[in-house]
Amino acid sequence: MSIYQHFREEERPFIDQVLEWQEAVTIRHLDRLSDFLDPRQQEIVRGIIGHDDVSLSFSGGSRYAERCRMRLTPSYLETTIEDYLLTLFSIDYPVKFVTLEHRDILGAMMNLGIKRDKFGDIFIGEEATQIIVATEIADYIEMNLQTIGKATVRLNRISLSEHIKPKDEWDESTVTVSSMRLDVVIAQMYKLSRTKVTPLIEKGLVKVNWKIVDKTDFLIAEGDYISVRTFGRARILAIEGMTKKEKYRIRLGRKR
Repeated sequence: MSIYQHFREEERPFIDQVLEWQEAVTIRHLDRLSDFLDPRQQEIVRGIIGHDDVSLSFSGGSRYAERCRMRLTPSYLETTIEDYLLTLFSIDYPVKFVTLEHRDILGAMMNLGIKRDKFGDIFIGEEATQIIVATEIADYIEMNLQTIGKATVRLNRISLSEHIKPKDEWDESTVTVSSMRLDVVIAQMYKLSRTKVTPLIEKGLVKVNWKIVDKTDFLIAEGDYISVRTFGRARILAIEGMTKKEKYRIRLGRKR
């Protein structure tokens, strides 16, 4: 039985990477530290790698972190928080005159040529704004990230223990859909017509599990994260069965 049959076609390259990590640790007794993985990638890793001869752990610098680095080692090695090579910055800027949003900080990082998997969560609180990055690029970011949007910023390295708690509130609801096609699910999720949903998908404004999906007939599965630009993020918490009219009953979680 092939391991690939349990995952989507587009996830195969990442699965191959996980298998390479596993071989390096179990056969050559090396240790591996990944870049930041999104929750779906973390789920794939856990589904592939057993725990008999290896030690598998994740950290994004805080127990609240969504994006985490993975450390995989032979079972006889211990892992400490320092082994994940994480650097936490506070982003200081004139908050009385400028408001920074998540997308502003994300865009500024990408404009520096930094790949998304090299930095973790961006947290914006009432009194603090923070970003966690891979230590190997921390010096580069500290030197080059001087403006975000119209704001002049200053980065200060702080202890991981100072990580703020993110606002992570979800509203749950149950809806019925005629199929699990992406356009059908999004239309019901955000109360939009399919004629309005189709352009959003085709223009690359929709992501499933953090990857752009531009096909309206892409099939959604239980556990998938869906984000639509300007509409927010949601997750398929459960597919609870079929109604008498042969529609799927799905339980959703929408980020507030």
